[in-house]
Amino acid sequence: MPTARFFCPSPLQAERRIELPQSLAHHAIRVLRLPSGTAVTLFDGRGGQYPAVLDIQGRTVLADVGLHQAIDCELRGQLTLIQGIASGDKMDWVVEKAVELGVGTLIPVAAERSVLRLSGPRLEKRLAHWRAIVQAASEQCGRNQLMRIREPAPLRDSLEHLAGVSLFCHPDGDTDFPQALRGVDDHLNLLVGPEGGWSPDELALAQRQGLQGVRFGPRVLRTETAGLAMAAAACALLGW
Repeated sequence: MPTARFFCPSPLQAERRIELPQSLAHHAIRVLRLPSGTAVTLFDGRGGQYPAVLDIQGRTVLADVGLHQAIDCELRGQLTLIQGIASGDKMDWVVEKAVELGVGTLIPVAAERSVLRLSGPRLEKRLAHWRAIVQAASEQCGRNQLMRIREPAPLRDSLEHLAGVSLFCHPDGDTDFPQALRGVDDHLNLLVGPEGGWSPDELALAQRQGLQGVRFGPRVLRTETAGLAMAAAACALLGW
């Protein structure tokens, strides 16, 4: 059985005894049914991980933390997915799989044709939900650094301060994906529209910004497929 992994929101220190947050304690006792003395792995998102041994005392779970292990499985380059917000559980799927694929930053775009509209408390609740997915997916896949999720913004704002090569996914793009990757060094940004695609104004904005329009094969992919497929292909083709 694989060693259980837990994300700790507070910074960890080697050779300390800590009390796990109540949510983690509940998961360890009630969901995983781990007995006292179980060896686990803890990480705090700052890089690396810590072996630990659980000491379960009723509903309280203590952990004796071992020495820091400099183990990370991040990509060699920086991969950013700029994703038009998808509706329903599609966005949850994109967040989870982006973590597994090694995406460093996910920027949700409040595109003109996005069905899901977020603001105020609803926005805060959805961001917290997505970040909880990031933590759970990191525990499962072995990442010790958390993928960053920015607050949703219009496309214009999302394009500010991007480093490296930015590829704008569109079925009518004039460049094949492998060809577009030839200019990538260590930063790649992939832009994917929502269910209804990019609006004419967004396409014009991308053109003015000098973004390269690319196509990914002869078929039209769904929004929850396109970015993930391109991320996986880019990592393979770039040797990341």
